[in-house]
Amino acid sequence: MKPRKILVTNALPYANGPIHLGHMLENIQTDVWVRAMRMAGHDVHFVCADDAHGTSIMLRAEKEGITPQALIAGVLEQHKRDLREFGVEHDHYSTTDSETNRELTYRIWNALVAAGHTESRPVKQLYDPVKEMFLPDRFIKGECPNCHSKDQYGDACEVCGKTYDPTDLIEPYSVVSGAKPVEKESTHFFVRLSDFEPMLKSWLEERRAAGGLQGEVVNKLQEWFGDGLRSWDVSRDAPYFGFEIPNQPGKYFYVWVDAPIGYLSSFRDYCAAHNAAHPEKPIRFEDYADPAAAEKTGTEMVHFIGKDIIYFHTLFWPAMLHGAGLRPPSAVNVHGFMTVDGAKMSKSRGTFINARTYLDHLDPDYLRYYLATLLGPTLADIDLDLKAFEERVNSHLVGKWVNIASRTAGFVHKFFDGRLADALPEAERSRYEAAAAKLKACAALYEARDYAAVTRLIIEVADDANGYVAEKAPWILAKDEGKRDELHVVCTLAINYFRLLSIYLAPVVPKMYREVAADFLGTAASRFAEADTLLLGHRVRPFATRIDRIDPKKVEAMIEASKETLQPTQQTAAQSSTAIAGSVEKIGSPAQASPASAPPKAAAAEATAASNVAISIEDFAKLDLRIGKVVECEFVEGSDKLLRFVLDAGELGTRQIFSGIRAAYEEPATLIGRHVVFIANLAPRKMRFGVSEGMILSAGTGGADLFLLGADAGAKAGAPVK
Repeated sequence: MKPRKILVTNALPYANGPIHLGHMLENIQTDVWVRAMRMAGHDVHFVCADDAHGTSIMLRAEKEGITPQALIAGVLEQHKRDLREFGVEHDHYSTTDSETNRELTYRIWNALVAAGHTESRPVKQLYDPVKEMFLPDRFIKGECPNCHSKDQYGDACEVCGKTYDPTDLIEPYSVVSGAKPVEKESTHFFVRLSDFEPMLKSWLEERRAAGGLQGEVVNKLQEWFGDGLRSWDVSRDAPYFGFEIPNQPGKYFYVWVDAPIGYLSSFRDYCAAHNAAHPEKPIRFEDYADPAAAEKTGTEMVHFIGKDIIYFHTLFWPAMLHGAGLRPPSAVNVHGFMTVDGAKMSKSRGTFINARTYLDHLDPDYLRYYLATLLGPTLADIDLDLKAFEERVNSHLVGKWVNIASRTAGFVHKFFDGRLADALPEAERSRYEAAAAKLKACAALYEARDYAAVTRLIIEVADDANGYVAEKAPWILAKDEGKRDELHVVCTLAINYFRLLSIYLAPVVPKMYREVAADFLGTAASRFAEADTLLLGHRVRPFATRIDRIDPKKVEAMIEASKETLQPTQQTAAQSSTAIAGSVEKIGSPAQASPASAPPKAAAAEATAASNVAISIEDFAKLDLRIGKVVECEFVEGSDKLLRFVLDAGELGTRQIFSGIRAAYEEPATLIGRHVVFIANLAPRKMRFGVSEGMILSAGTGGADLFLLGADAGAKAGAPVK
């Protein structure tokens, strides 16, 4: 097999905050693939960078009283440290705010201009008169012009899905200052994506046929061709932190222009550094960037990304590259999102976990292994079930893998001076060859990104190995001096089983492989093919178990360390009793409300009293309780207690309801799609945030201790609650 030459990247973390476990999912998936491809004998270069431009970074730096350059420099070092300690080993890690990236961005832009793929035209934009800046789409909110849902972003409605221009919003306001934006005209620059439609359609089908794009991704992209590809606005107005467009003072490249170019600029910097250190083995940048050179040398460019940025990487990016005379990607591997315990990561629940917080409590290879047991080649979301995480690591890594060596290595040192047998009988040799043949499939499964299948095969062989050790019972053989040769054979095969499993686990748990397996065996494998040969007549070191079982207390400590400090608010008496009494809303009747300053015991006593007040069946029948499906849920600007819901109420249409449960649900997007119970015939209440058209019910004592009432599967939006 001829070794492949592959440039691999993963999506650039944004330089305005720390790395979290959502980032680590992709970084780990990519790093495992790189390590496995290298162990299969391929030549792989792995680079990445921080995405360091944009309005968000400019505003955060301003808020902290530092320059954007100082902000991104500090974040860069944090990102590199956290990734390194998670075992993610990039050959080079850079920043998009580099001179190399500026040069490549200008090279690509100038080529697009020269080829006639760009245009400029006046654009009406919303301008913040307080901050004296044009507002990016996501920094503007208002009423959707299509479905009239409130508080929608300036580019698309999250309720009806309609896309629009920010100037189409009804009663827009600036997220930055709260001021009402004014409309101003400005010249913007565009790339005509329609010029590349034939090329993109052809590229997508070629990549699907070659396995470089998942079919579900291509199908989604083909939907976007239906309306025709619109020209892409690639410019932003000052003030903006980024690269100024050549010969256009006050105009800057949109962050998504130079961000993917960061892949190439980081690789070019890597080539320069590598070639200076190893002039005898140069890496030519153009072999990976120039189409003719890439075809001649057979190089590949492979990206790993999340499904939220498909559009940029499979339409904008290949169009820009092609238009500039550069090669498009060979493959774009897309993964799903990460959830924790079945829900979106939440700061209030402590499941929005930063990489550093995890590293302060747990071994990085624990997470690498657990994610590998779940990762496949599809776009399915990955759930970090903390209990399953604990059980799987303890069972697989400690109970199955390490257990093989820990039960046999001691006998090798006690009776055989640490040396393995010089040969194995035919039966034992056949057992090993069968196991090695089974695990050969792992190389192809790694390449296909089916890590879950890899770990299943490894555990099957581990179970066989542990079954063999249990059957032969070396601890019993060791008591009989007449069975020393048999004991030597059993331990030698067991340790070779351990080595075989270790070699195929190495891409997933590199730290454990290095500290446990390679240290004990006195040799480290760099290729999967080394597993084909038995390790015989070899001296091993004393086995020191360096893998501890996961302590549940450490997981709990990590969760606690991830929680933001919350100030729970007291609920009304009616809110603290039952759903019938209206147990969740802070927008209920003032006559039912207890003072917000009431101490917890007093509030609880009032709640108990309220729950003991009898009502007639006629009174109860006045309540129109319905099932509503959450189609939108978000924070309310200017309130630290309320969430704004839009419910699909079936035949009743949609209902906007403000609910005082923010302390219990700090990640409101996780509620979208859920079915809740609400009072449909409560008189609408006008609030300064809008009109609330009902009351959503939940149970609990208030503050963070509130739980939405739901319905079993089958309940439909608008169904009455009987």
